[in-house]
This record gives sequence, C-alpha cells and structure tokens, in this order.
Amino acid sequence: MTRDDFNHFCASLPAASHVVQWGGSDVWKLGGKVFAICGLHGGVTFKVSETAFEILREMPGLRPAPYLASRGLKWIQHHGKPGLGDEDLRHYLTESYRMIAAALPRRTRAALGL
Repeated sequence: MTRDDFNHFCASLPAASHVVQWGGSDVWKLGGKVFAICGLHGGVTFKVSETAFEILREMPGLRPAPYLASRGLKWIQHHGKPGLGDEDLRHYLTESYRMIAAALPRRTRAALGL
C-alpha cells in the first residue's frame, strides 16, 4: 500500500480527520484520537486487539510500534516486507478505527454521526 493509498483509504472512513505531525507523519484521528499513522518513510502504525498483537508482532515485516508499544499500548508497525498485503492492512486499519470509535464517549460518537 502506497502512502497515497493509505491516505485515500483512511479518508474514506466516516468522520476521520487528517493532520501532519511528528516530523511529517500522516496521522489519522477519530474524535481527536489517533487510529492510524503513516511515517515519513512509509511505515504504517495501527492499534490492534491483544490477540492480534501477539500474532502480528512475530510476523516478518511487522513489529510492536516502537514508541506506543513500549508504553504498554497494543499498536503494531508495518515497516517492511513481507508484512501484510493491502487487503489485510485495510482490515487492520478498519479494526483500529472501530476500536477507537468504540472507546469514544457516547456524545462524541453522536456528534460525529457514528
């Protein structure tokens, strides 16, 4: 998945917002909470469930997200090959979005039309 593909996909998710921060990373948020990051050099970072974290962290091309996972958060970084195919990556980005949406307060979800 290219950086443009990543941004196009994330933009297609309802109420998702985009900012560029942390040294040029494309950061996608929902209700002010991050759900996906594409780093300056193309690594894609996303939130996962505990089970997915345990499975994905061992796969070639994937690793616990250096900053986030070191603080006990369940985030994975897709940083190299073989990693995930585009369809699987879209699935995990969608799941990250859903986890963030589920954790938002009811009023925030309602204000975002979710």
